[in-house]
Amino acid sequence: MANTNENLNVTEQLENDIADVQFLAEQLLPFRHDIQAEANHQFSLPEPRIHAQLQMLMGIIQELHPADMAAVLENLPPKERELVWLLATPEDDGDVLLEVSDTVRESLIEHMDTQELVAAVENLDVDELAELADTLPENVVAEVMKDLNEEERAQVQAAMSYQDEQVGAVMDFEIVSVRADVSCEVVLRYLRRFDSLPNHTDKIFVVDENDILQGVLPIRKLLVAAPEELVENVMAKEVVQFSPLDDVADAAAAFERYDLVTAPVVDENRKLIARLTVDEMVDVIREETEADMLNMAGLQEDEDLFAPVWDSVKNRWVWLAINLFTAFVASRVIGFFEDSISQIVALAALMPIVAGIGGNSGNQTITMIVRALANSQISKSQAIRLLKKELGVALVNGIIWGSAMGLVAWLLYGSLGIGLVMVAAMTLNLLLAAVLGVMIPVTMERFGKDPALGSSVMITAVTDSGGFLIFLGLATVFLL
Repeated sequence: MANTNENLNVTEQLENDIADVQFLAEQLLPFRHDIQAEANHQFSLPEPRIHAQLQMLMGIIQELHPADMAAVLENLPPKERELVWLLATPEDDGDVLLEVSDTVRESLIEHMDTQELVAAVENLDVDELAELADTLPENVVAEVMKDLNEEERAQVQAAMSYQDEQVGAVMDFEIVSVRADVSCEVVLRYLRRFDSLPNHTDKIFVVDENDILQGVLPIRKLLVAAPEELVENVMAKEVVQFSPLDDVADAAAAFERYDLVTAPVVDENRKLIARLTVDEMVDVIREETEADMLNMAGLQEDEDLFAPVWDSVKNRWVWLAINLFTAFVASRVIGFFEDSISQIVALAALMPIVAGIGGNSGNQTITMIVRALANSQISKSQAIRLLKKELGVALVNGIIWGSAMGLVAWLLYGSLGIGLVMVAAMTLNLLLAAVLGVMIPVTMERFGKDPALGSSVMITAVTDSGGFLIFLGLATVFLL
């Protein structure tokens, strides 16, 4: 089943692996209790076909990178996921738990006993253990902490003391530092003493005798520098650095802006305490993007694709209730103009067009503004300028597309009045969408809320009700 075609790109290969694992897991699901009962993964299933499928499934799983294994697990229903997790390579369990989404991680941990969890996380780095600690049972964390030295325990506790949105929660304690008054040759000899350098090491941090950050020594400069040259003459003194209290989203934006691979984390006295790495920042950017998508749709949190019905209902009900209320308001707006609609039936056919284009335009504006806010591109004065710009865009679009739709309405219903009302209504609703598309996320940001939270739901609701009111109101005033 596994596709070993070397011409496949990474995404295609992963899609094939997911499909193969899902198929084999479904076939083996009736035998999961027999599989679970066997010790040390020594299987003796009676049917040769089933045994062959099991070996094939294990072969695929064992070849998967932990990140790919996480993707496979996220794409499996709960029972198949439990079976595949049972067959996973124990040495990789901790790395897989780090990669999967929070909701799937919880489901996996539920099916692991204390010994399995301890074995999975005991070899993780300090920062990785701190990342998982909040989701692990307290007795597991305590058991693992016993095997750490005093410095490592302090590092775990320090990382756990910060909130999820702070740099301190994702900082890496594996750092390599040197003094400024040594030669490059001494630094190279020092580095050769390591079995391997920490991942993503692109620079060496330069500190004084009190670990106060002095600068950074890029590896590329170290390799070409004269051996006798002092570090202080080669190092870069202008350094992008972070405090553990900084917002992690701002740090991720800085990594993207300055093309960073690593960056130092210092305390209030500029003492070097840790570093940030690009892999963590990529995760932050991905999570922020996913959170914005969920929030714009009115979802409260990340949801397991195969979550129980009731869990999904609880995650979605708030904004559905709000949407129901706004839909009721829109229906009352239409009800207020029942006499107008009964006299000019064409209004009933045309009013969804006015509401629909307003909602689409509003979503375009709100997406642009949310993105700008996420990148810290908007100040108070800029918000006013953006509002004026979006009003201009809405006016031009309203005149162009309103005229086009007005012409169509005139040709369809033989009424110039309906065509003109269509032009005016579409233009006014697009202007309304532009105002709200800027003001909703900016106002949410000003009150300390996520600007993406329910924004799509709100803009659609207002442009629906507003579109109906504008179109039917204009028709009532000028056509009746």
